[in-house]
Amino acid sequence: MIETTRRALLGGMVALPFLPGLAQAETLGGITRLDPALDALIDAASPIEVIARGFKWAEGPAWSKKGGYLLFSDVPENIAYRWKAGEGAKPFLVPSGLAGPIPAGVREAGSNGMLVDAKGDLLMADSGTRVIARVNLATKKKTIVVGAYEGKKFNSCNDLVIGRGGAIYFTDPPYGLSEGDESPLKQLPFNGVYRVGADGRGVSLIDKSLKRPNGIGISPGLDRLYVSQSDPDNAKIFTCELAADGSASSELVPLVDFSAEVAKKLPGLPDGMKVAKSGHLFASGPGGIWVIAPDGRKLGVIGTGKAAANCCFGEDGKTLFITSSDMVVKVRLKVSGW
Repeated sequence: MIETTRRALLGGMVALPFLPGLAQAETLGGITRLDPALDALIDAASPIEVIARGFKWAEGPAWSKKGGYLLFSDVPENIAYRWKAGEGAKPFLVPSGLAGPIPAGVREAGSNGMLVDAKGDLLMADSGTRVIARVNLATKKKTIVVGAYEGKKFNSCNDLVIGRGGAIYFTDPPYGLSEGDESPLKQLPFNGVYRVGADGRGVSLIDKSLKRPNGIGISPGLDRLYVSQSDPDNAKIFTCELAADGSASSELVPLVDFSAEVAKKLPGLPDGMKVAKSGHLFASGPGGIWVIAPDGRKLGVIGTGKAAANCCFGEDGKTLFITSSDMVVKVRLKVSGW
């Protein structure tokens, strides 16, 4: 697959002037109910509200409980924004990823997936720097957690989640490199799923079989891992069991298949996800953010009319924030995802 086609598959990007906030709430899209079980989680009539727009590719939303604000990335622009109710979205980290001149061959220099850990630090998959990094939100000081496997630089770290003992699981596709798998900057011969200790030690490879590992999530019991693959020829969410020490105790196997939705040419591919405390997945796929039961049943889809890159729970835990192509939206849930 030619890497420059990814955004066309994930959804069109239109460069619009940045709006830090909207004077009047704009709503769009809609929620499709596929299974009555959706009713316990979200009202299909709930409005989808635009809170900011004008980005090249919005990604990696993360909610800071301590600060009461949302962080998200514009990966190609190398900026992380902060959104707070009443204030709108404003640049927070510039650059968010790779600092200094951007070398030839780097296509996405900014931060991608992000989350705020139990200590209140921001953890990010830094696509441009090709590392997992930690940022002190008070001082904005950035430190590298891990940047290589067996002495070779990662491709372009994409998304991450925290497991037992603060261990970090993350994906490493080549999307940040202009030529993808053919890039001369690519040092690893595969695109992996990894686990590393909270201190950056003991990095281990969980899987190297997926062509395009992307979003990643973990069950509430921290005993099951989920990985999205944004390969249009094998658009699925995979899962594996995790042992008590955090290692994978089984191989990745398919849980959700989006081949039918890809065939319908719905906007987007399997990308970022979050797992609610109920065990339900809120996962991007063709058509929007899919609500998926723990057993893999598709309960419904939250559609914005454009590709959805990722999502997170915020505010009181009952607001789902969604990064969707050039905008960020939110929708209310019936239950808290935390």
